[in-house]
Amino acid sequence: MISREELELRENGPHTNRSRRRFSLKWKWALGTAFGVLVIFAVFAVLIFDSFTSVLIKEERAHVNDTIQVVENRLSSFQSELNIKSVTPILRPEVTGNEVGKNPMTSNRLHNIYNNSIFVSLSRDSTAVSVYDKSGAQIFASRSNAIDFDRVSKKTVRREKSGKFNGYVGDAPIRSHKTKKIIGYVQVTNELTNYHSTSRQLAIILLVLGLIAVFASAILSYILAYFQLRPIEEISATINEINAEPQSSKRVPKFKRNDELSDLAILFNDMLDQMQRFIEQQQQFVEDVSHELRTPVAVIQGHMELLNRWGKDDPEVLAESLKASLQETQRMQSLVKEMLDLSRAEQVEINYTNEVTAVKELVNQVFNDFKMIHPDFTFTLDDDVKRETYVQIYRNHLEQVLIILLDNAVKYSVNRKEIHMSFALGSRNVEIAVQDFGEGISRDNMDRVFNRFYRVDKARSRNKGGNGLGLSIAQRLVESYHGQISIESAVGHGSVFRITLPILNDKERHKLEQQAIKEHAKKSPKPSISTNLGANPSEDENQEK
Repeated sequence: MISREELELRENGPHTNRSRRRFSLKWKWALGTAFGVLVIFAVFAVLIFDSFTSVLIKEERAHVNDTIQVVENRLSSFQSELNIKSVTPILRPEVTGNEVGKNPMTSNRLHNIYNNSIFVSLSRDSTAVSVYDKSGAQIFASRSNAIDFDRVSKKTVRREKSGKFNGYVGDAPIRSHKTKKIIGYVQVTNELTNYHSTSRQLAIILLVLGLIAVFASAILSYILAYFQLRPIEEISATINEINAEPQSSKRVPKFKRNDELSDLAILFNDMLDQMQRFIEQQQQFVEDVSHELRTPVAVIQGHMELLNRWGKDDPEVLAESLKASLQETQRMQSLVKEMLDLSRAEQVEINYTNEVTAVKELVNQVFNDFKMIHPDFTFTLDDDVKRETYVQIYRNHLEQVLIILLDNAVKYSVNRKEIHMSFALGSRNVEIAVQDFGEGISRDNMDRVFNRFYRVDKARSRNKGGNGLGLSIAQRLVESYHGQISIESAVGHGSVFRITLPILNDKERHKLEQQAIKEHAKKSPKPSISTNLGANPSEDENQEK
C-alpha cells in the first residue's frame, strides 16, 4: 500500500521544484562580485590598517624614549641628588623667582632652558613626565599619573594595561655626568591617545571605503551582467518559441559581439538547422514512402481482389496474379531499402566524420569488379596517378557512389556497350569520372536527375529496376564530405558523371586517423545495417533465405 504522504509527494514533487524561489543569474553575478571585492578589500584593509598602526605605535614608543632622553640630558648635569628645588626650575621655569606671574612664552629663561625638544615632549596631552629622587619619592609630575613607580637600574619601555590606562611606560635612572652615580629617576607614560584616535579614524575611513566599493561593484556587476547576458535571453526566447511551435523557423539573431556567447548562439542555430533538416527528412521520407508504395500496394490489392472473386479457379489468372504480386513485393523491398540508404546518407556528418579512404585502390577495385560482373561490356580506366591519394570519406560510401554511377552507365548503355572511367589529381581535389555512350539526358532533365524518384523515362527505368533514388543517394553522400558531383550529357551520345573530393595532406590524414581510432575505441561494436552504405553480406544472405 502506498501511504498518503508518498501520494502527495508524487503529486506535488514536480511542482515543488518549480515553486522554489528563482534567483537571477545577474544577481548571482552581482552579489558574487561584491562578495569577492569585499574579501579582497578586507584583506588589503587589514594589511593597510596593520601597517599603519604599526608605524604609529613605533612612533609613540620612540616618543617615550625621546622624552626620557631629553629629561635625562637636562637633569644629568647635577652632581647631587635631585630634589624639588633643583628640578622644578628646569622642567617648569615659569614658577621660579622673578618669573612668577610672567608669560612663560616670552620669558628669556624659558627660551634658553625650555627649548623645542623638551617643549614638544612635555606639552603632549597623552604624555606624563614624573621625576623621583634617589629614594623613589616623587619630586615632579607634569600631570597626574596612575602608574606605580619602581626603581630600576637601566632604562626600560614597556606596554602596560592598568585600569583605564592602556599605553607605554618608560622608566630610567638619571646619572650624573661627572660622578656617574644615580641621582634620581624619571618615568614617562604615554596613554596613546593620538594613536587610538588615529586608529579609529582610519578604521572608519576603511569601513566607509569598503562599503562604497562593495555597493559600487555590485551595481556595476549587475549592469555588466545585464548587458553580457542579453544573448542568453535571446536564446531562451528562441527555445520557448520553438517549444511552442517545433516547425518554427525562428533563430537566435546574430550578435555583433565576438565572444563565447556569440559562438554559443551560432552553435545553437546550427543545431536548430540540423534538427529542422532531420524533421524535414523524416516528413519527406514518410511522404515518399506513402507516394511510392501506393502503386505496388494497389497492384497487389487488385490482384488479390481478382483472385478472391473468381481468378483463383483459373490457373492461368492465378499464376499471372501471383507473379505480378511477387514482382511488386520485390519492388517494394528494393524501394524501402534504397529509401533507407538515402535517409542514412543524409546523416553521414553525424557518424562518419573522421573516416579516411585510399582512392586509387578503391577505384581499381570497383573497376575490376564491374569488368568481372559484366563481361559483355568494354571497360576502360584512365589512371595517370602514380601515388596513393587519400580523401575524407567512408570507404563504403565512396564505393557505393561509384557502384551507383557504373550501374546507371550499364543500364542505359543499350547499343554501345562501352564505359570509360578516369582518375586524376588536381591541385587540391581528386576527380573521378564515369562516362557511358548510351541514351543521354536532355538539358531540361539534367537539372532534375538528382531529385528523389525522378526518372527520365519512368516506364523504361522501372523495367530496368530503377526507383529514381540512386543519384540522389550519390549526391547526398558526396556533398556530405564537402565534395561535388556534376553531369554532362547529350541526347543520343551518352553522359559523363564527375566526382570531386578534397585531397588530404599527410598531417590532416594522420589527425583524422587518430581521431577515428579514439572514436572506435569509445564506441561499442554495433551490428551493421543491411544497406549498400556499408552492407553486411551475412545479413543480406540471411534475409534472402
